[in-house]
Amino acid sequence: MPPKKLFEPGIFVSTFSGQAGIVLSEQGLVKARSTYREGKRPGYYFAPGCCQNPDYVLQVPVLFEDRTFDVMRATSIRKNATISDEKQMLLKTLIEALE
Repeated sequence: MPPKKLFEPGIFVSTFSGQAGIVLSEQGLVKARSTYREGKRPGYYFAPGCCQNPDYVLQVPVLFEDRTFDVMRATSIRKNATISDEKQMLLKTLIEALE
């Protein structure tokens, strides 16, 4: 039985401060680490080496609209389907650039 995930790669999320993002796959996280910088926003995991394999229940890798990524705590983000179309297009192009 595959493990349960609260967040699936490709869904749109937002922080409580309103920053829009998209959940990364594990391969996307590896590529994002070499392409984008870490945002270090409130609610990210900061212990060295803690987030090599995110579980999508507590640790969720997110690429944000400002071209930064973080592995966020699941309690620091929420699923958000009300992100504007222009932000959705921007996030999708950022994801496509990783592929």
